[in-house]
Amino acid sequence: MDFDFSDDQEQLRDAVRKWVDKEYAFDRRRATENAGGFDRDAYKALAELGLAGLYVPEEHGGMGMGPVEGMVVMEELGRGIVLEPLSQALIAGALIAGYAEPSVQAQWLPAIADGTALVVLAYQERAARYTLDSCDTKATQAPGGYVLNGSKSIVPVGDMADAFLVPAKVNNQLGLFLVERKSSGVTSRGYGTQDGARSAELSFKNAPATLLTAEGLKALEHAVDIGIAATCAEAVGVMDKTMAMTAEYLNTRKQFGTTISQFQALRHRAADMKMQLELARSMSYYASLKLNAPAPERRAALSRAKYQLGQSMRFIGQQAVQLHGGIGVTNDYIVSHYFKKLTQMEMTFGDSMHHLGEVSSRMQDTAGVFA
Repeated sequence: MDFDFSDDQEQLRDAVRKWVDKEYAFDRRRATENAGGFDRDAYKALAELGLAGLYVPEEHGGMGMGPVEGMVVMEELGRGIVLEPLSQALIAGALIAGYAEPSVQAQWLPAIADGTALVVLAYQERAARYTLDSCDTKATQAPGGYVLNGSKSIVPVGDMADAFLVPAKVNNQLGLFLVERKSSGVTSRGYGTQDGARSAELSFKNAPATLLTAEGLKALEHAVDIGIAATCAEAVGVMDKTMAMTAEYLNTRKQFGTTISQFQALRHRAADMKMQLELARSMSYYASLKLNAPAPERRAALSRAKYQLGQSMRFIGQQAVQLHGGIGVTNDYIVSHYFKKLTQMEMTFGDSMHHLGEVSSRMQDTAGVFA
C-alpha cells in the first residue's frame, strides 16, 4: 500500500503548518484560553484557508476533499494544539452534504465553508455513557416542522456556535435535527474545559428544529466516526510535537556534567515513546482510509484506531511529564498544555475502555485469526 502523500496534500500540509507557526503561537493560544477558549477570528482565518469547507462539495463553495486531506489538516492543527474546533466543521459539512435535503444544503453548506456559520454536533447526554442510541431528547411535530425538548452536554463551543446537529427521538426512532442557537427555547451555559477549550450545556424547550434525516442513528454513527478519525489525526500531531519538545529537553538539560539524553534509561523511555507515536500514526492512517468503507467495517475500524490512540496518548503524555520533571506540570510551561490536551482527547468520542468493548463486541468467531 502506498502511504506517500500527493503534491496537493503536501501543499495543504505546508499551508496549515505555516499558519500555525506564524499565526497561532503559544502566546495567542494562552490569550484565547484566558478569554474563554474560542477565538472567532482564528476560526475565520482557518475558513479563509478553505479548511472549514474541506468536506463541503465544490458546488456549495467548499473544497470537496476527502478523509486523507482531513487527516493532514488535523495533524498540523494538533501540532499547535489549536483550540478552535475545526473537526466540528468537517462533521457538519459531511453530514449536511450527505443526509440533508437540497434546500437545507443550499442554506447551510456555503456558510459553513466560508466560516460565517459554525455548526457543531450536540449528541452527548449525561446518562448515555457513549452509547449513541441512548437519547432522552424528544422531537414532536409542530406547524412548519418539529420542536425539541431535552438537553445535551459537553457541546463544543455550544454557547458560541451558530447551530447544532441534534439527535432526538421521534416516535421511539432516532432522527437527526438542525437547531439554530438563537431560536426560541434554546439556552446554553458555557464553561472552559481542562485543555483550555470551551464547551457548553444545552437545553431545548419547544425549540424549533429542522429534520435532516429520519435515519438518525446511521447519520450519528457516521458523524462520530468522522470525529474519531479527526481526533486520531489531531492526536498524532499533538504527540509528534510533544515527542519533539521532549527530545529537545533531553538534549539540553544537563545533570552530572552531561546532557540527560546520554542516560540509557531515559533513552529507552524516549524510544518507547517513539514506538507508541508510530503505532498511533499507522492507526490514524487506518482510521482515515476506512472512513468511506461500509458502516460495519468502518465502525469496527474506527474503534480499533481510537483504542490504540488512547493507549498512545496516555503513554506519551505521561512519559513527557516524567522526563521533564517538575517543570512538566507547571501551567507556564508548554508541555503541560500538550499533556492536558492528550488526556482530554483520550476521552473524546468514547474513552479507551468504551472502544475496547466495541472492538470486542464486533469480533467474529475467528477473533481476527484466519482458520
